[in-house]
Amino acid sequence: MSISKENIIDAISNMSIADISELISMLEKKFNVVANTTNNVTNNTEVLEEQTEFSIFLDKIGTNKISVIKIIRSVTGLGLKEAKDLVESAPVLIKESLNKVDANSIKQDLEKVGASVTIK
Repeated sequence: MSISKENIIDAISNMSIADISELISMLEKKFNVVANTTNNVTNNTEVLEEQTEFSIFLDKIGTNKISVIKIIRSVTGLGLKEAKDLVESAPVLIKESLNKVDANSIKQDLEKVGASVTIK
């Protein structure tokens, strides 16, 4: 007669904590493994770190190229020719290591003039 996984789970659910702990120790010895019980606790309580630095990528120029160049010049401090070359090489990285507020502000400005922008 074969014992199903459900039967095993039912049997374990009726055990005391001390019995379950002893069972775990026996299983570790039998199969030469170590149960990582603290990993489950840390996974549930782990706090995800919020991203603090963002990069802006110009995906597409859109129809208003001159306005996009003006915004890129003001954001990057590039000259007219450098900004124009940068815009024309889209998709391209515009600026990196920005905080969330600045990145969203630049994205909104570029999208207002018709450009397609991605923040990563």
